[in-house]
Amino acid sequence: MEIKTVRLEIPEGANIIFGQSHFIKTVEDLFEVIVGGVPGAKFGLAFCEASGHCLIRSEGNDPDLVKVAQKNASEVGAGHIFIVLLKDAFPINVLNAIKMCQEVCTIYCATANPVEVIIAQTDQGRGILGVIDGSPPKGIEDDQGVQWRKKLLRDFKYKL
Repeated sequence: MEIKTVRLEIPEGANIIFGQSHFIKTVEDLFEVIVGGVPGAKFGLAFCEASGHCLIRSEGNDPDLVKVAQKNASEVGAGHIFIVLLKDAFPINVLNAIKMCQEVCTIYCATANPVEVIIAQTDQGRGILGVIDGSPPKGIEDDQGVQWRKKLLRDFKYKL
C-alpha cells in the first residue's frame, strides 16, 4: 500500500464540501439539494463512480466550478467520493440537507481552507484515510478574538 496526499483546488471565493456516497444517483440528488437549499448559489459537483463505467459524473450551474470539481475528483481518484464547489452560499446553508441525502455516507470536510486529502493506494484502487483542513492552532482565543468572532458571525448575518 502506498500513502499519498492530494491538495484540492478551491477557487477564490468558493467553499468545498468533500464526502463519500454510494450510488450514481448522488449527482442528481446533490444538484437538487443545492438548488433547493440556496437557489442563487453557484456550484459545480463531481462524483467518482466506483463500478460499471467508473466515470467521473458531474453537474452544476457554473461551468468553471464544474471543471474544477472534475479536476479535483480526478486527482483524488477514489471510488464514490464527491466534491461540491460552492459560491454565493456557505456549506452551512446546505450541509444538513447533503447529510440527509440517502446516498451520502460521510462528509470529510466543508471549508474554504486549503485541503489536503490523505489517500491509500492499493492494487484495487484508492481510499480516503482523512483530510487536512486548514492550519494548526496558533494560540488560544482572547477577549479581542471573541469580539472578532462575534462580529464576523453578525457580518455574515448568522447572529443578531
